[in-house]
Amino acid sequence: MSQNSQNSPKPEVLIQGVAAAPGVAHGPAFVFFQSGPSIPNYPIAADAVEAEIKRFEGVLVVTRQEITALRNKVAQQLGDDEAAIFDAHLLTLDDPALIGETLQLVRETHTNVEHCFNTVAEKYNEVFSKIEDPYFKERAGDIRDVSRRILSHMLGLSRGALSEISDRRVIVSEDLTPSDTASLEVGHAIAIVTDTGNRTSHAVIMSRALRIPAVVGLMVATQKIAPDDEVLVDGYEGLVYVNPSDETLWHYGKVATARAAFQKKIRDGVGFPDVTLDGRPFTLSANVNGVEDIAAMKENSATGVGLFRTEAIFLKTPDHLPDEEEQFAYYKGVIERCAPDRVIVRTLDIGGDKPHRSLLGRSSGEQNPFMGFRAIRICLERKEIFRDQLRAILRASVFGKVKILLPMISSVEELLLAKEFLAQMQAELRAEGIPFDEDVNLGAMIEIPSAAVCADLLAEHCNFFSIGTNDLVQYLLAVDRGNGRIAHLYEPCNPAVLRVLRDVIRTAKDKGINVSVCGELAGDQTFAPLLYALGADTLSMTPAVIPEIRYLMRHTTTDELNALVSSVFSVQDPKEIKKILRAFATGRMV
Repeated sequence: MSQNSQNSPKPEVLIQGVAAAPGVAHGPAFVFFQSGPSIPNYPIAADAVEAEIKRFEGVLVVTRQEITALRNKVAQQLGDDEAAIFDAHLLTLDDPALIGETLQLVRETHTNVEHCFNTVAEKYNEVFSKIEDPYFKERAGDIRDVSRRILSHMLGLSRGALSEISDRRVIVSEDLTPSDTASLEVGHAIAIVTDTGNRTSHAVIMSRALRIPAVVGLMVATQKIAPDDEVLVDGYEGLVYVNPSDETLWHYGKVATARAAFQKKIRDGVGFPDVTLDGRPFTLSANVNGVEDIAAMKENSATGVGLFRTEAIFLKTPDHLPDEEEQFAYYKGVIERCAPDRVIVRTLDIGGDKPHRSLLGRSSGEQNPFMGFRAIRICLERKEIFRDQLRAILRASVFGKVKILLPMISSVEELLLAKEFLAQMQAELRAEGIPFDEDVNLGAMIEIPSAAVCADLLAEHCNFFSIGTNDLVQYLLAVDRGNGRIAHLYEPCNPAVLRVLRDVIRTAKDKGINVSVCGELAGDQTFAPLLYALGADTLSMTPAVIPEIRYLMRHTTTDELNALVSSVFSVQDPKEIKKILRAFATGRMV
């Protein structure tokens, strides 16, 4: 082979995946293979069984301490919502099936505990992996993550491969566990590329929080990308370029320059009024999990809290239910810091992808937890829990402006039952001489198709609506967001979704109540203008994306928004609708 052919550049390879976390990054690849350790299998003497079990229990203690420390680190850096991922890992360490069966197997077979534990863990991992349900898919991932950690400790192996990266790299792997992602250093890991995964997997959620671009579901990334290959990751379009050409680099260089200039415009525009070019006001609020998110909310000039997720205090302590006093102090801290702006407090939304052993003990193992015992259904059955929460919220309401939001409402009957119970709590507090805001508003989340269809009936019994687009799209299209095989069918541009959004907002307007949107679409550049154009009073989103949405809204007019609605509803093809929305946003984000 000639010297020239040896030095010739590798041809560019383009791989299409699923855009999971926005951003563009370019650098050498670090290919991370997650092959499990070799597990020894040897007999132990009968009189050594208890010592073997004691060794295992000691490792469980060390592993619990390690995961707790990791959870605290993530909570400090990213917030409780991302840290809650590790609550499921802590629960796994106490799982009576996983741990109990391991101990039983050691005693029955007189075999070393590493082999017994791996046998039991693999059995449950295989069972859960075969169930086409997002809860059990994530459960399998939790078991894999925790079992690798336990086995590494028992075998004296290091798990620091990713944390030891010392230069800027694109991480390429079949998949990444939450522990893997949490160990990444943002300055070193510049992007994430995986063969599997979806937009809602734990690792992807954490990569978005870390602001690391990610493309998942590539299927062949680990086959086509070699260590040290140059890789360009486009987390906006879901594109991965292996050994990108000069032309591709030039194109993305121009994009990067334009984005840098745009970011400066955004920073320079902080402090200007939230109005469109023709003076029409708009309201952008923040989604928060607790006091730790208030600084980001204020830094990005959000107008109050459009969604306060109260389940964070429950997920912190999976074996303990916070009482009225604990919750009161927690809610008061957020409400005081936000005053005089209003805070919409959503009541407990446990269940689905947020398990809690103390609450869901008898419902664990549901075949479809997303449509099972969760949210308002738990509260109406476990009235003692609902009582503590409502009393705590009401007591905190005197420290600011508060609205109460009920999640997962599916019927007028549910709304009336909750409303009646709220009235009972108000009567209790009056009788006890405890002050609260007598004018606190009650709202219903519209995230179930039945609620959307009956929005006119629900509006008769509440003060406002908040549309949860994540679940609404999932339920409306019968598409499991966590199922990578059909993730492409989760399409908010589907005309059915757009019609439902339009009709719910129109109904709220006709009934004279406010309507906000608090799902992911509210913070999506392509969707925010349309939601506002349809009549949404407030868009509530992650604080970090508020400046971009503000800039976009400040550079449009009412006439342009009305024309956007006409264009979108004159088209049937979701791809064409998406093009219209992207063109509208792109034309103003310059």
